[in-house]
Amino acid sequence: MARERFWETKKLQQMNASEWEALCDGCGKCCLVKLQDEDTDELFYTNVACRYLDETCRCSVYSQRRLKQPDCIELTVGDIEAFAWLPPSCAYRRLAEGAPLPYWHPLLTGDSNSVGRAGHSVAGKVCSEAQVHPDDLEDFIVRWVDAPVSEKQ
Repeated sequence: MARERFWETKKLQQMNASEWEALCDGCGKCCLVKLQDEDTDELFYTNVACRYLDETCRCSVYSQRRLKQPDCIELTVGDIEAFAWLPPSCAYRRLAEGAPLPYWHPLLTGDSNSVGRAGHSVAGKVCSEAQVHPDDLEDFIVRWVDAPVSEKQ
């Protein structure tokens, strides 16, 4: 039986907890350390990841993430207007902006590895924040997180 394509029929505000969690493709991009220019508010992604992001691009302390990493942002429906800080490929941001899920999203492919195969996972591209001094973060700014998302490949 085919899974209901709930993301096409429901608004983010109408989704239950299971549907909300299923939107996460597991790319790990939201777990990257970000820098913001104080003058322009421009956001820059680094290739430095939260110390709790594991090699499968999942949080190793997910149920306790806010306790262990107080600056971790928990995405909620109430924060939709602030989703602009999420990468352009993020399902939460895309749906909030009226865009479809990208072709490689696991909800469309049925395969959690499709994200990595399409090159949208941070696996193998990042280092842990535990290995980088905070004063050196500017040296780790990357642009690949901001790459536009093609609808087909």
